[in-house]
Amino acid sequence: MGAAVQVNAPAEQSALIGASLELAAERGGDLTAAVYARLFRERPELEPLFVMDTDAAVRGEMLARAFDAILDFVGERAYAGHLIGAEATNHEGYLVPREAFASFFAIMRDVVQDACGAGWSEDMADAWRATLAELHHYVAAG
Repeated sequence: MGAAVQVNAPAEQSALIGASLELAAERGGDLTAAVYARLFRERPELEPLFVMDTDAAVRGEMLARAFDAILDFVGERAYAGHLIGAEATNHEGYLVPREAFASFFAIMRDVVQDACGAGWSEDMADAWRATLAELHHYVAAG
């Protein structure tokens, strides 16, 4: 898309998020290692929580569910809001503060942006920014 515009329409926001995820998958493949490397760099206190995940299967499953939730959140909203709120509460049981839980979605966005490279647009950035701001309310409300 061209110059940055305010993302107002849910369909446009959904299309932009979807396009960014498709492009990231094409260019970056499986983003699990990149997402968790960034998470552990930015939130090193979370890395010990994955000590038993020696083959990264748990990380891969968690990331897949997070991407599915993002797609539902910008799409039908059949379950994502409830899931995100419930998982924020669930993660508190693992001693993951809500703000750390919320930061995972921003890290996902950053890794998607990196994978998209020159294909990343300001419109995609706006769509992600709006989505993350709205997601924050579900995390906080839990």
